[in-house]
Amino acid sequence: MVEPLSAAVLSVRVRRELKEEAERLGINLREVVERALEEEVKRAKTERMKRLIEEALKSIDLKEEEWVKAVKESRLER
Repeated sequence: MVEPLSAAVLSVRVRRELKEEAERLGINLREVVERALEEEVKRAKTERMKRLIEEALKSIDLKEEEWVKAVKESRLER
């Protein structure tokens, strides 16, 4: 059984003129906000992963270039 999509209400204040103009132009604010939030979450996750990898590389005696080479080689083995 598939669970129904759950949603949360997000309340945000924007300039009235901006909201009115977006509505006049037929812009779906929910879609725009959801897409922007998804992109920002993805960016933040990527940045967090980069920091974790950098910290891990610092804690082991392995240079970044060696790590990249090892990853590429392991991909070729698949």
